[in-house]
Formats: sequence, structure tokens, C-alpha cells
Amino acid sequence: MQKYNFAVVGASGLVGRTFLKVMEEYDLPVGKLRLFASEKSEGKTMTFKGQEYPLEVLKKGCFLDTDYALFSAGGSVSKEWGPVAEQEGALVVDNSSTWRMDESCALVVPEINIDDIKSKRRLVANPNCSTIQSVLALKPLEDAFKITRINYSTYQAVSGSGKKGLNDWEGAEKGQPTGFYPYDISRTCIPEIDVFFDDGYSKEEKKMIEETRKILHRPDLRISATCIRVPVPVAHGVMMEVEFEKPVTVEGARRVLAAYPGIKVLDDPKNHIYPVSTIAAGNDYVYVGRIRKDTSVDNGLLIYCVADNVRKGAAANAVQIVKKLIEEHEELIAYNEKKEG
Repeated sequence: MQKYNFAVVGASGLVGRTFLKVMEEYDLPVGKLRLFASEKSEGKTMTFKGQEYPLEVLKKGCFLDTDYALFSAGGSVSKEWGPVAEQEGALVVDNSSTWRMDESCALVVPEINIDDIKSKRRLVANPNCSTIQSVLALKPLEDAFKITRINYSTYQAVSGSGKKGLNDWEGAEKGQPTGFYPYDISRTCIPEIDVFFDDGYSKEEKKMIEETRKILHRPDLRISATCIRVPVPVAHGVMMEVEFEKPVTVEGARRVLAAYPGIKVLDDPKNHIYPVSTIAAGNDYVYVGRIRKDTSVDNGLLIYCVADNVRKGAAANAVQIVKKLIEEHEELIAYNEKKEG
């Protein structure tokens, strides 16, 4: 397998560090690697596969020999430098919300819609963390039973706010003064994630609604959402009320979910087997359980899923996109070589 040149933008941040960790775990065929961070980190080093790499500052021409660029440095950096990296020849996977609803960019969960990239530009958007785990659990059910309505309730870990959220929670746990969240996150759940709009929905809730429609190719799907921050370090939980066009059974739902890539079904509540954050933390599966009939509607289910928001909800999903693209490229090379031979 040939080597590919990588750039990681925002390498010193929580997701950036996880990019490198997942790239190493997946043993991606990395040739040249360049790491970028803010000016205050310039000159510091980070380790990848036992080798030290300096942290650099972005500048024109820095992506000219890059095959894949992973971005997680905030929306303003992605807006300015994502197109630059694309123009200089890199395929960009961006973790910010900047490009997600841009019609020229694919919004991708690789198990679901990797082929969307083929008809779009070389700037790929990584979905919102809660959206990723939710749509992965919904996709097999959509294929089998056709979804007509979704109501989300999320229980999102403090790491979803990055280092500042984690620091606020850790400080509050130790009795230290905090201020990042409007309330003491160690003692309560907070039904506020991102800014609120005039209709009462928060920006996080709008993201889930709009991104779900785009990924599932269902622009008119009826969806509502309530997003809540909870005093958990890592791994979001999402409760989903889902209605279907076709009759659905609990057993049928379990069966199609268990057969879908990236999903593990944990659904034996009498024996305390169901998705929890401590099981999901540190890996890239979406855990699904508490599957039961919604007795308030005819064709409805209640489903709970949990996933590591820093890994599958951010870094790992982006790396999996790249991994899938490399695998497809290598298969094409092998096919052409065989054909020519």
C-alpha cells in the first residue's frame, strides 16, 4: 500500500490529539505528517508513532503536498483555511459546523453515505457529535421501515464543549470556582447547548434536525430535538422517539440494528444490560438499547443510543472517512493493475 501525506489542523486541541491517536490505532498509511496549531503552540512538539513532530502555523502553500487534511481548529479557521487546503490539492475533512449545510459539501458518516463525496467538492464536513451516533442507529431502521418522525432528547457529556467544558466540570467536582457553564455542571443537568433562537430551539438542536435530514437524504422529515448538557466526562446519550411508515416490531428492530456496521446492540434491561457512557468511552461503536414500543403511536419505537463523542462523534468519524477513501483508492489501483496485467 502506498503512503499518503497528512495534515492535522488544530492538532493540540482535544479532537486534534484524538485524530492522531485514532490514526495510529487504525494504522493509516501515513507518509509525511504536518501538525498545525495556533501561534502560542508554535515550536512545541507532539508524538505520532514514536516520532516527534513540530507544531507549525498555517501559511499559504503549506498544503501543497498534502493528500488529506483533518481540521478541528474552530469555525473561523475552517472557513478561511479549508478552501485553501482544498485548492492546494488536499481532500479536507472538517470537524466544525462551517461547511455542514453547504450544498456543495458532503456531510458524511462513512457507514451511511460515503458515496456522497463523489458528487461534491473535496471539502467534506464531519457532522455534529450527537447527529453522528443518532443517524447511525436510525439508518438501518430507515431502510427497513421508513421513518416518518423523530423526536430527539440528548444527554451530552461536558467534553462536547472541549477542554473548557472538561475543565469546568473537573473544577466544580473539586469545589473550585467555575464559570464556563451558567450553572454548576457537577450538580445539575443544563438544557442549554449553544445559543437560542427566537423559536426557542438552540443552535445545537437545529444542527441535529438539519444534519439528520441531509445525511439521510430526507429534507422534509419531521424532526424535533432537545439538547441537554449532563455531568458526564465523555460519551453522549441520545433518546429517540421514532415513528415509521411500516409496522415495526422490537425484535425486527434489534435484528436490523445488530446487522449494521458500527453498531452494538445492548438490550437486556432486566439484567442491567443497556448502553451507558462508561461502556462507550474509548471506542468507536454506537451502542443501542432500551428498544421498546412507543405505546402512544401506532408504528413507533423508543430507542436509546450512546457513543464516545470525542471519538465516533468527532475524530474517529473523520479518520474513518479517510480510511474508507484510501481503501477505495487502493482497490481501484489493484483493479487497474490486474486489468493491465
